[in-house]
Amino acid sequence: MIKKIITLFRIGRKIAKSDILNITSKFKKPPLIIKILFRILSFSLTSKKNIDVNKDEGERLSSSLESMGTTFIKLGQFLATRPDIIGEALSKKLENLQDKLPPFSLLQAKEIIKNDLGEETYNSIIDLSEPVAAASIAQVHKAQINDNGTIKEVAIKILRPNIKKIFNEEIDAIMLFAFLVESLIKKTQRLKLIEVVFLLKEITNLEMDLRFEAAAANEYAENTKNDVGFRVPKIYWNYTSENVMTLDWINGVSIRETEELKRRNLNTSKIAEDIIQNFLRHAVRDGFFHADMHQGNIFIDDDGHIVPIDFGIMGRLDKMSKRFLAEILFGFIQRDYRKVAEVHLVAGLVPKNVQIDDLAQALRSIGEPIFGQAVKDISGGKLLKQLFDVTEKFNMQTQPQLLMLQKTMVVVEGVARKLNPNTNIWITSKPVLENWLKETKDPRTTISETIQSTTEVIKKLPEFPEIMDKANQALTYLASGQIPQNSNSYTALNTKKTEMIAFRNQSLIGLLVLVIFGLLVF
Repeated sequence: MIKKIITLFRIGRKIAKSDILNITSKFKKPPLIIKILFRILSFSLTSKKNIDVNKDEGERLSSSLESMGTTFIKLGQFLATRPDIIGEALSKKLENLQDKLPPFSLLQAKEIIKNDLGEETYNSIIDLSEPVAAASIAQVHKAQINDNGTIKEVAIKILRPNIKKIFNEEIDAIMLFAFLVESLIKKTQRLKLIEVVFLLKEITNLEMDLRFEAAAANEYAENTKNDVGFRVPKIYWNYTSENVMTLDWINGVSIRETEELKRRNLNTSKIAEDIIQNFLRHAVRDGFFHADMHQGNIFIDDDGHIVPIDFGIMGRLDKMSKRFLAEILFGFIQRDYRKVAEVHLVAGLVPKNVQIDDLAQALRSIGEPIFGQAVKDISGGKLLKQLFDVTEKFNMQTQPQLLMLQKTMVVVEGVARKLNPNTNIWITSKPVLENWLKETKDPRTTISETIQSTTEVIKKLPEFPEIMDKANQALTYLASGQIPQNSNSYTALNTKKTEMIAFRNQSLIGLLVLVIFGLLVF
């Protein structure tokens, strides 16, 4: 516990000497005791860094968090998804937080591969390059491997040295700080700060096991293998471990390079439509979608296929959520607001005593203004956000997994609009939703569903059952934003809380003994 206090003090000094508190205070006023604490921690004989006036508040906040390393990059990204805690305005400022850090050396990378995969496998790797990309948790190298007699170009993703140890020490210290804040400022208990930090710890630790990401990519590839014009890189399991992941190297162009795509005579308008349709198809058909589809994670290969990369953050939808999503989006496209209201009632998302005509009228108040907008301003993601806001007034149950999808949908639409500003979201979405709804109403589909559900998971996944248990657990945590009470993680969280309460009580007793000793001696 003493080590946690020292780590917390070091982190507190970093925060106090940065611009973080000044910026966040403009969006959400911290309690006076926090201000005083950080004012004390910021005391220094050296002069403070000058503020870059050329950057706005969001850029300065992002820069400060990036400079503090992995833990704070991950914390910032996680809090960007929790406007309920930090507020909508501050949440938006954190959405553009970049996940980049300087690379570690090639020599260190080789040692990690050798230790993880063994000498023989390491020696079979050909031409391992210097790092080509470096993020907060891992970096990527280009290489070649011999795959059953065929030389394949691959990307090898390697975790940073000691990253788990550094992250867990810092996050445990931050958890202690969250505990102290909740103990001192009772009104913060409703935010469940300890649970939020613990949830980040659980998710990131699972992300730090690259077998988890490899398994997600493997499942995604199996789901989409028959999708025309879409390809997921192949995972090479013999070259994959907890700290190393090997997959196909993508020869192609990032979709952020619009001019290069046009130079290659690729139809950017068609690519924009295909990206949206594939995202929706994966969500409503498979219930498993890429939840981090920003420009840097989508390539167009030499054959013109859309190729996503980075499978650390994936989203899941259960059967009811898939149906709900498809029905409400299609209902809005048809401007059939009563149908959308009926879906809410049938799915049990609003209480049965809600008047259907009142709900339909509220839904119309969302839909009609949208249809009056220019094509470039229409957004399915923003529609879902407005829907959640309005239906909350009718006591609609929170659908956390749909919140994740809604945020991803906004990103996907933004990506498509950069390729073609006039992409019509409704026209693009309609055939995907229409086809899926027709297929699910086919009697043959219903008959075969039971058979498929018992075999599809076994068929799709590699022989790493314990890793897939963790993978599904991580996706559940990420989607729901909470830790289920019947999970091992919930038990671990309560153990942590007990440790911190014991430490607090011991500290108070120790302080009391010191005071009594002082009074007796002096």
